[in-house]
Parts: sequence; structure tokens; C-alpha cells
Amino acid sequence: MILVTGGTGFLGSELLKQLTDNGLVVRALRREKSTIPDLIKNIDAIEWFTADINDLSNLEDAFEGISQVYHCAAFVSFNPKHKKKMFHVNIDGTSNIVNLCTDRNCRLVHVSSVAALGDAKKGKKITERDFWEYDSKAHAYGLSKYEGEMEVWRGITEGLNAVIVNPSVIIGKNAGFEGSGAIFKLVKGGFPFYTNGATGLVDVEDVAKAMILLMDGEATGERFIISSSDYQYKDLFTEIANGFSVKPPSKEAKPWMLGIAWRALKFFSLFTSAEPSITKDAAQSSTVHSYYDNSKIIAQTGIAFKPVAQSIKEITQYLK
Repeated sequence: MILVTGGTGFLGSELLKQLTDNGLVVRALRREKSTIPDLIKNIDAIEWFTADINDLSNLEDAFEGISQVYHCAAFVSFNPKHKKKMFHVNIDGTSNIVNLCTDRNCRLVHVSSVAALGDAKKGKKITERDFWEYDSKAHAYGLSKYEGEMEVWRGITEGLNAVIVNPSVIIGKNAGFEGSGAIFKLVKGGFPFYTNGATGLVDVEDVAKAMILLMDGEATGERFIISSSDYQYKDLFTEIANGFSVKPPSKEAKPWMLGIAWRALKFFSLFTSAEPSITKDAAQSSTVHSYYDNSKIIAQTGIAFKPVAQSIKEITQYLK
């Protein structure tokens, strides 16, 4: 039987839909207070199991009869104040999953992130061979995903049958205006600025599809970048604006401007108790040019990625 952690999340719910569409019965983890998304709310082939990946006693019961595990559960934030929780979930929780998969002889597909990859060699794209040089001053999310991935590599050296996927920024209509959907919300609201940076993007449907192909394949002890194409933020914001029929951002936000913005928002959050919309980590990440090589996952699975422009069109039409 198949187990999916993080089943109520953006990626986990899409993965569950695709697995059950393929006629499979799946056990999915959910936390006690989590809400099942409409996308998968009425699917009888999903057996919901209430457990926390940091609660080993409940987690052991969830592994009864399991042979394949998709580990999607994670805590995502660019706010440094969430560092402790991110480390607890993304590292300690992953360690629990790895240990149980090793003990029960389960095959594991672990969802890491491009945030756990190293920097590209000059003039080249980032590949799976670019391992991150440890930096304790790196943003907390990237550090937690790097350390979580190290738990999987540790398991692999102990005989774990596993592959790791490193998705770039995952987009899709069912994110709404949360997570990566916050970019769409920002542009739809008439935000006038863009940053001089670039990143990879991929549709959530393709990430789930690639994970299933890897689970059913023979690769083990390897990592795979899952990214459709790279986008300059200016071009990304312009395409989103065009999809919403609003004016595209036309002013470049310089690094010094971003520095003032995150500091001011952090200051005001002390009085409002609201989460700052821009944090130091997010501001710094938005000015980095990151380009990703997706040739390995294409060669391994034959996947044909949905063009990002098509994804943007679908998302903006859905969110109008």
C-alpha cells in the first residue's frame, strides 16, 4: 500500500488525485486540525490517517502494510522566526520517515527543494551534482530542506531504497493566493515593482507526475531537479499581469529598496502582530539569478513539461 505524508497540502493533494485517478488505494496523513481540499474531499480511495510526522508513536501505526512512501509534508516559510518549527518538521520529521522506511523496507520518494541545491558553476545551470556548501547564515527554509535531505542521504547509505526530487517554484490554480499563489495576488493587486532576479517554475501537476514515474522506475540513491523553465521575475510578473488584464509592474525594486522594505515591515509587525509580507530572506532571494537543468528527469522519465506560460494562463483565468 502507498502512504503520502502532507496529503492536505498543495502538492500532496495533487499527488493523491493522480494516484487515485490511476485506480490506486492510498493512505494519507493529515494533522488533526487540517482541512481536506475540495480537490480530493470526496475520493473514497483515500484512507485518511490522523498523525503528525513528529509523533513517532502514531506514525508507526500509519506504516502498517505500507511498501511505498511519498514524503511531501514540510513547513514552508521565509520568516526567520519560524526557524525552530521548520527544523523540527523538515529535519526531525523527515528523520522519522527515513527511519521507518528503512526499518519497514519501504521505497521512498522524498520532496526536497531547489533551495537545497548548490550554486551553479560559472556560466552553467544548476544541476543535481551541485551540492550546497554548508552555510549557517543561509535562510532558514533552505537550511532546513538541506538538512532534511541529508537525513535521506544518511538513510540511503544505510540501505534505504529512495530517490529525492528537488522542485523549483511550484505553481498551480489550486494554490489559490497562498504559497506561490501570493505572487499572483501581488500582481493582481497592481503591485508596481519587479526584482532583478530569476528562478525556475513548474506546474504542480508535473511535479506529481514526475514523482509517480520515479516511484515506479528503477532509479535509487539519486536526486532529480523538477523544473519546467526559468523565468526572469520581470517577465513572470508581466505574464501574470497580462493574464489578469492589469498593468504590469514597471519599476525595478533595487536591493537597497528591498532592504528598507523588509526592515520597515518587520518593525510594523511588532505592533500589528501580522506576518510581514516581505522578509529579509525573501528579499534576498528575489535578487538571485538561479537557472536549473532539467535534463536528468526528462532522460529518466520522458516527461514533457507543461509550458509555464500555459500554467500562468490557467491560473489567472481560474483566479479572476
